[in-house]
Amino acid sequence: MIPESDTAWIADFLTRYWGAPAIVARSDVIGAADLSGFRAVDRDGTLKGFVSYRIVDGALQIVTVNSVFEGGGTGQALVVRVLFEAREKGCSKVWLVTTNDNLHALRFYQRRGFRIVAVYPGAMEAARKLKPEIPAIGASGIPIRDEIELEFNL
Repeated sequence: MIPESDTAWIADFLTRYWGAPAIVARSDVIGAADLSGFRAVDRDGTLKGFVSYRIVDGALQIVTVNSVFEGGGTGQALVVRVLFEAREKGCSKVWLVTTNDNLHALRFYQRRGFRIVAVYPGAMEAARKLKPEIPAIGASGIPIRDEIELEFNL
């Protein structure tokens, strides 16, 4: 679990990389730093990454997966831990929302067995009204327009 002592670091990380500690998914503003989650630390105790989630109606929603260094296996380890947690809690599925520009996340989750179950065209217009920090242009110069929902059935 994420100790309370890491909450400030996580809020700062989310602000630095996501514009604010709040995440918008499906028109829901979620305070990601205050959710349940797990952290990954290296041998000297330095925080390498974290995952935040919530359980709603028997399904676990991954709100954020963040890694300080990509490609080191931290994100994968965190997702595996969340899948285990979901099974332990009796959840029927694990799901998440990402944006159309986040090709890294789309590749990452699909390679781990998640499936695209819905696309919400134009959803980011409403999301920007709730969180103006969301940029218009994202990774690789791709306009951020749509939300994409993925899920892993347990």
